[in-house]
Amino acid sequence: MANGTATAPGLSFPRETFAKLTPGPFLQAHLKQPFNIRPNGRKPEEFRKPTINTGSLTHSNGSAVVRVGDTAVVCGVRGEILLASDIPHPPGEDIENDDIIEEIGLLVPNLELSTGCSPVHLPGNPPSALAQTLSYRISALLHTSHLLNVDDLQILYTEPAAEDGDLTDGQPKTVVKAYWTLYIDILCIALDGNVIDAAWGAVVAALQATVLPKACWDPDTEMIVCSPLAADARKLQIKSLPIISSFAFFSTSSPIRKADEAEDWILADPDAFEESVCRETLAVTLSSEPSGEVRILRLEKSGGPGIGREMMEKCVRLSAERCSQWKVALGIV
Repeated sequence: MANGTATAPGLSFPRETFAKLTPGPFLQAHLKQPFNIRPNGRKPEEFRKPTINTGSLTHSNGSAVVRVGDTAVVCGVRGEILLASDIPHPPGEDIENDDIIEEIGLLVPNLELSTGCSPVHLPGNPPSALAQTLSYRISALLHTSHLLNVDDLQILYTEPAAEDGDLTDGQPKTVVKAYWTLYIDILCIALDGNVIDAAWGAVVAALQATVLPKACWDPDTEMIVCSPLAADARKLQIKSLPIISSFAFFSTSSPIRKADEAEDWILADPDAFEESVCRETLAVTLSSEPSGEVRILRLEKSGGPGIGREMMEKCVRLSAERCSQWKVALGIV
């Protein structure tokens, strides 16, 4: 400084500071690299590996803890008995079996974003719009996918023959005395983006591990009696395996830039930083049938017209590969 030869120090910021100041250019700089590596170290088409632990909650009929990257979700399933006589509007005989669950409301999901799961969820706040939206999406998917068989939720009773021995059509009459109502409570304990994939995976894993006690109708007390023996309990049967795969669309297009100069990327399984930067998202739900067939169940797109047909077809192909990862995590070969 005294002899005038010293130069001013260079201005530099940590990597996290640049990400907060200019998140869009920060993400673009990573994607334009020769190897197309995202800031989280994954390639654009790479998903995070899911891990599942079941039976963690001892006081529920079924439970699962699912972790996808730094997003962690806990799901517990609790069964309660609903008497058929307490149903205000019982389903008619013309209704399909697959529609009875939705008609009566036998599956009741609820998702909560716990305090501290992310910096934006502070204590004392009411349920966020995100939590309510996720609860609705999970409820809609439970019903449209026909994940469970209503026969597993019915409690039947075969009425004895009349004293004169007269039977309807020569067979004893079997009636539905009650139903199992499943309350599906989902709690996100760590949120680093793409919570719907992890939450749905936790729901499927918890239902797959759900065990209901043997229940029967006691005509003497006119009550439902459950067997205390574990050997009499039975697991729920999953009819299909719907899997959600979410994508984020990142583009450099802007009103002041020519359309042919814009660059586009599709990011599989976006984290919280990528969700905050990308304006458009796509969720692909594929149903894996026991026969091995994979079919498209739902396509949910929001945010704009950037995702075209070719890019959507690419996301469907990636989702089919994603199904195999979830099958391994769920123990389905």
